[in-house]
Order: sequence, then C-alpha cells, then structure tokens
Amino acid sequence: MLEHIPERARTPAVARAITSPAAVLLAGAGMSVGILAGLPMAAAAAMGAVAWGFRVAMAVPRRAREERIDPFTLGEPWRQMVTDALQARSRFAETVGRARSGPLRDRLEELGKRLDAAVRECWRVACQGDALESALGHIDRGDAERELAQLQHEIRRADQLEKPSLERALAAVRSQLASAERIERVSRDARTRLRVLNAQMDEAVARAVELSVTGTTADLTPLSADVDSLVTELESLRLALDETSGAAARAAGA
Repeated sequence: MLEHIPERARTPAVARAITSPAAVLLAGAGMSVGILAGLPMAAAAAMGAVAWGFRVAMAVPRRAREERIDPFTLGEPWRQMVTDALQARSRFAETVGRARSGPLRDRLEELGKRLDAAVRECWRVACQGDALESALGHIDRGDAERELAQLQHEIRRADQLEKPSLERALAAVRSQLASAERIERVSRDARTRLRVLNAQMDEAVARAVELSVTGTTADLTPLSADVDSLVTELESLRLALDETSGAAARAAGA
C-alpha cells in the first residue's frame, strides 16, 4: 500500500497509522454512520474509507514552510545588503534561463542552489545583525557610565559593611558596559564582513554570466568551489552572531 502514496509520506509513522486500531475504528465508525443514515453499502464503505484516510493523512509529515526573505523588515545597512544579494541571485536566474539546455545549464542550475543557500545565509546574518543593533539601542551606556562613576565615588566613602554590596553593583554595571562594547564590535565586524561577502557573491555571478556564454562545465568547477566557500563563510558568520545574541539579550535586560 505504501507504494501508492507520495514519497514524503512513506514514513514509519504513516505505516503504523495505516494499520493502527484508531484508523480501523474510524473506518468502522464511518461505515456505521453511513449504514444508520440509510446509505447504500458502497456509500457507507466510502465514508469508512474517508474516515480511515483522514487518520492516515494526519500522520503524513507536513512540508516545511519556505523561509520568506523580506529585506524591508530590516534597518539599514542590513536591508540594502540583503537587497543586493537578492538582486545578484535574480541576475543569475536570468542567466540560467537564457542558457541552452545541456550539461552546462545543468551545472549552472546546481550552482544556483548553492547561491540560494548563500542568499539565505546572508538574510539570516542580516537579521542577527539588525537584532544586535536593536538590542544595543536598549542599553543606555550614558546612564550606565554615570552609575559607574557614582558607585566608584560611593565605594571610596563607604565603610566595610557597605563596600561588598556596592562592589557587586559596580561589577554588574561594568559587565553591562563590557557587553555593550562587545556587541558593538561584533555588529561592526559583521557589517564589514557581510559587505565583503556580498561583493564576492556579485563577482561569482558576474563570472557565471561570462562562463554561461564562453565557458565549459570544467570552467565552472573553480567557481562552484568559490561559492561553496562563500556559503561556509556566511554560515560561520551567522554562528558567531548567534553566540553574541544571547549576550545582547542579557545585557539589554540588565
């Protein structure tokens, strides 16, 4: 029976659902309702099959929702960098569309999948960078610096009973300021690196356009390696930003 259902539905959960007691009971209940309603046996059997099919369908894995890239949800400069990446990908798609059918076009289509991955990573990096800068905006460094100076002044005048609690407060304020500086540094570095990687993506697309006209499948091999390297660098940048996001959230809530 499994051979008659879609590939993505051929899972152990679906196989169990096909013969599960719940599915059998639903089928029987559907038939019973049809019979009690005075329907012909064939119609009652169809109702039973519908009930059984519903139970099996509930076990079929749902398709993952495709990630939606919307640069206009971001602030600058992240919005422009994502827009640039989307435009580069669009130019590449136009190039593939004009290419003749054959091995070269097949290789270009494979390369397009890696460029898709690069654009998605660019989007994720930009989202993280935008979120970091938003968190940074919630850290009032001026207020923290004033509080730091006030605590330092109070510690100099405090007695031995007051000093421990004041020093703990001082350490907390210093930690908040250090987090703000670290977040700003990481965000600045991310902006610079993403600009460089976007430029490399533009270069890769330009080379692909040229090779689609004058190149061979062998000429695409070095380009494919460069795009794979680009995706890897974007993934590494995103992971670095993931690690910093936790610190940003804690600092913003301090």
